[in-house]
Parts: sequence; C-alpha cells; structure tokens
Amino acid sequence: MRVGLVCPYAWDVPGGVQAHVRDLAEELQLQGHAVSVIAPADDDAPLPPYVVPAGRPVPVPYNGSVARLSFGVRSNTRVRRWLRDGEFDVLHVHEPASPSLSLLACWAASGPLVGTFHTSTLRSRAMHAAYPVLYPALEKISARIAVSEDARRTLVEHLGGDAVLIPNGVAVRRFAGASPMRGWPGAGGALGFLGRLNEPRKGFPVLLAAFERLAADRPDLRLLVAGPGDVDEALDDLPARLLPRVTVLGLVSDPDKARMLRSVDVYVAPNTGGESFGIILTEAMAAGTPVLASDLDAFRRVLDDDRAGQLFPVGDAAALAARAGALLDDPGRRASMVEAASRVVRRYDWATVVADVVAVYEMVTEGAAGVREDVRNGSRLGMFARWGR
Repeated sequence: MRVGLVCPYAWDVPGGVQAHVRDLAEELQLQGHAVSVIAPADDDAPLPPYVVPAGRPVPVPYNGSVARLSFGVRSNTRVRRWLRDGEFDVLHVHEPASPSLSLLACWAASGPLVGTFHTSTLRSRAMHAAYPVLYPALEKISARIAVSEDARRTLVEHLGGDAVLIPNGVAVRRFAGASPMRGWPGAGGALGFLGRLNEPRKGFPVLLAAFERLAADRPDLRLLVAGPGDVDEALDDLPARLLPRVTVLGLVSDPDKARMLRSVDVYVAPNTGGESFGIILTEAMAAGTPVLASDLDAFRRVLDDDRAGQLFPVGDAAALAARAGALLDDPGRRASMVEAASRVVRRYDWATVVADVVAVYEMVTEGAAGVREDVRNGSRLGMFARWGR
C-alpha cells in the first residue's frame, strides 16, 4: 500500500506527534508499505529519505505551547505537488485541525483520507470559532482516529463526530534493550525528567521543588534531566549547593533517551495539564523504569489507575517528594511496578498499534460504504474492545 503521512509540526523539534509519525512511518515500512511523509522543515535540513520538506516552519502559540508550523502559498504548493506525485492509496493526516500542512492536505485531498487527533484541551474558543473554516476539510476525512480518550473527547466537544481509539505506540524493544549510562543511577538514588524545560505545563519547577525537599536528607540523590530549553533559566530558583547534583543532557537522540531512562531509579512526569496521552510514560515503562506521574486523566489511563505506576496530585511538590522518597526507599515496590508496567506496555508496542492503523487503512480503501461509515462515526469495532472502550 502507498501511504502518505502528513506531520503538521517541525520535524527537527522534539514532540509527541513528530515521534508518532516517525515511528509509524518506519513500522509501516518494515511491514512492506511504501511511505512518504511531508513535514515542516528547511530544504537543507538533514531528513530521513522518506521525509519531504514543506518549507521553513514558523513558531505559533498553540495548545499551551509554541508549535512550529508551515502554511501559506509555498507550503500549499508543496503539499499539492507531493499529493500529485505520491499517488497514495491512503492519505493519513495528523492533527487535521491544526493551521498547518494537515489542514492544507485535507483541503487538497481526494480519495481515502484518515485523520489522527492528538490534542487534548478542555475548551478552545479558537477551535469553535474556526469550525466553519475547518468543516469542509474535516468532512473529507473517511476515518477518524484518536490517540486517547482525552483527544477523542476534545474532538467530539469541539468538532463533532467521533473516532476509533488507537493509542500512541512505543518501540518496546528499543527501550528494553538499552544499557544505563556509566555511573548511574548510583547508590544514593536518581530521579529522571525528560521534557521542554521552560514550558510551564511540563512541570519542571514542581520537580525541582520536590528535589530540593528530598535532597536535604539524601546527600547523594541526583537528578538526571534531558530536553531542550534554557538551562540557566530553568535552574535559576534551585539553591547553588544543589546544582552539582543535577545533570542536564539537553536534546538527546533516541538511543540516548533510552539509556537515560534506564539510568534512573524513578522517572518523574510532573506535567500540569494539556496532555492527551503521555508517550514518555510508555517509554519509561518499556525501559523498565518505575514511573511517578501527576494525576492527569491521560496519565492515569496509561498507568492503569495507579497499578503500572504511581500518581501524585497535580502541582503538589510536597506530595511528589513524599512519594518519590517512599519509592526510592522501597526497591520491592519499584520491582512490582516494573512488572505490572511490562504487561501494560505491550498494548502500546508499535507492532500491535500499526496492525490497528492498517486495518483502518484497509477499511477506507475497500470502498464498502457501510464499513466506511462505521469507522467514520467511531462505531465499536474490534479495536475498541482491544483498548478497553
């Protein structure tokens, strides 16, 4: 099958959607499908051979963050040329409502069209206001996929219709087979964090406040951090005496991310909101690292209601410190969490997830009107049973 994937966000900026599109493309290729991806990127950017650049991305505030998108005449021309040359059996756009390549592709598309919705937001006046513009494009979508119940709810409340639920995937073998970094985690214990340091909803200041509490009684406790951002600004409120106990790796490659996750005793996700899934949780689970996460609906679902990880109240640094300390002191509890997580994370292995995505592709390309309408309206197909809906 010839598959065209549309990524709305800058390819070279770390993000859950970009990682999802990349891993989906590579897993589809492993299964013998011909795949091409179009994404915001400079013409001279180093890209995988299956990625086509759509032009320089522009930073735009979007969903509590700053997204780097491509739009305008040049991007529209490139999308149309890519569609014409690709002659795809199915076109799969991610975040179809985003003001970027995905929306341009929907407007230009003809033939089988699948849309995956990633965003979770409680209320968006902008999305409601844009609905008359979005409707003609979204109406073309033959099948809708949501990566989580939160993303599905956002779609239903803001745009109408429904979607089948197929989660983000994780390359379980890649993370399970990684080796820890030399000298980590160490006898004094180590906590880990991966995310954009200066983005408030990622919750890094909450973790730093908890780390300061813990460090007072744990002289050898360390914090291992990865992700983009201004390190000096992010660590500005941390006492100088604790700075040597924080190691910041910056942006990391996929292999180094797996090693980083294997190098800590507890991975902490202190996010404060705006998360529709939590792919980093599944990556830590695949790496065999216990997860301590803020009690967001999306995180609770991934962690199987506190069975495959532990939760703490959102934004509560004292509770985070108390629960992290209890986990550091209880290797038996950590081992039982890892065992439970290893069972849960198999649901998210890319080999399983891609099989469900390909099933949707086959449904929309068969041309059977009844089946197509069932998928489009999010009927309870076998995939819902698999993911517990």
